Amino acid sequence: MESTAANWPIFVLLIGIITVVVLIAVLKIHAFLSLLCASVVVGVLSSQLPGEYSNHYVRAVELSMTEFGVVAGKIAFVIALASILGVALTQSGAAEKIVIKLMAVMGAKLAPVALLISGFVLSIPVFFDTVFFLLIPIAYSMGKKIKKDYLLYVMAISAGAAITHSLVPPTPGPLIMAETLQVNLGFVIVAGILAGIIPGVIAYLYSKRLSARMQISPPEFQETEKEIDTSDLPAFGISMMPIVVPLLLIILASATEYAYDGSQETAGLTFISFIGNKNVAMLIGTIIALWILAKQKGWSIQEVGKSMEKPLEIAGIIILITSAGGAFGGMIQHSGIGNWIEGLATGGLQINYVLLAWIVAAVMKIAQGSGTVSMITSAGIMISLISGVDLPYHPVYILLSIGFGSMFITWMNDSGFWVICKLSGFTEKQTLQTWTVVLGIIGVVGLIQTLIMASLFPLI
Repeated sequence: MESTAANWPIFVLLIGIITVVVLIAVLKIHAFLSLLCASVVVGVLSSQLPGEYSNHYVRAVELSMTEFGVVAGKIAFVIALASILGVALTQSGAAEKIVIKLMAVMGAKLAPVALLISGFVLSIPVFFDTVFFLLIPIAYSMGKKIKKDYLLYVMAISAGAAITHSLVPPTPGPLIMAETLQVNLGFVIVAGILAGIIPGVIAYLYSKRLSARMQISPPEFQETEKEIDTSDLPAFGISMMPIVVPLLLIILASATEYAYDGSQETAGLTFISFIGNKNVAMLIGTIIALWILAKQKGWSIQEVGKSMEKPLEIAGIIILITSAGGAFGGMIQHSGIGNWIEGLATGGLQINYVLLAWIVAAVMKIAQGSGTVSMITSAGIMISLISGVDLPYHPVYILLSIGFGSMFITWMNDSGFWVICKLSGFTEKQTLQTWTVVLGIIGVVGLIQTLIMASLFPLI
């Protein structure tokens, strides 16, 4: 009985994970409700919970809602702005201009590389599905003109977009991971971009070989035959501003914080910290994007305001899911699992937390399908495990490992799988043979890279 009581936190963790997987993957209940229900289950099963309510069950419910609100307060505004920014970029033609410029500079021979870079850049502020919708017509067109390499074009778009979607804020998964693991946001942006380069190159080279081996033709979609008028698109430099400006502001504020470590407080440093705050920086980027949209369309402020309705609806769903995932992670922390792991470590058991983080994220991704749910639940689990632990490396490596684990293996329970399958014209078998394998390679290469970097450059 004593052994069961001592090991009870690990049972709570496993029951919580199983609850999430069963509700989402088996019963097909919406991720928002599934994650909140799992949070309450974890709270009910936990031995002790903080709070003023004497009734343990009421305390479990109320604490879950409190954790939900805390996470929403940290990320809701940024996610809403990112959604507006992304839609404004596409509607104004700025995103299209970025792609066209890269294609023109790199030429037809390096068109797949241009698409890889386009997906990589655009998926930082724009959601994965939207990036794919934007770029897939170019893959259709190039595949029809060149009569080969259509598979390579599709894989290049998908790989580039998936990497930054999983590693670089302000997309929801990396954003909540940075908040949960308490890693400086500017540092995460830089680390995520750099960490995505080698896996992206490996994915591209494998896709090139795959394209030479498998001949897949683009589907016959009538609308893709239309010529797009590119004469009235915004300039390339202006088009890049909504993406570059907020990232640079966040990175600048982060670098300033590291350099001065709060030891100095001048008007200049205060101003940099203010404009580099994630909420303010994203607001500036969004205002620029909306200004470009208004200028291109000739819209009034009222028309620009109306254009925000749809992206805010989309953002609302993402905020609910992300915050519910944060609540689940918060309740896992209250379960006592961190103390249990700490007991194992002091007992002589050596745990590789980078590898463990990847495994947890990969299992969650394979089991329930959503990479974002995998990231936010895994981050909550890992912060519970590493709290109070003296890591031999910077926690950003835990974050990167979770990001790569959340990309490992995609199949029929992943909405992204069906987006690529149906829009590219692939069969289910072809999607499994191509995209599932490519994403799996990115996940494994990313893990190996993260393990090596954590060993060679611990950053502490």
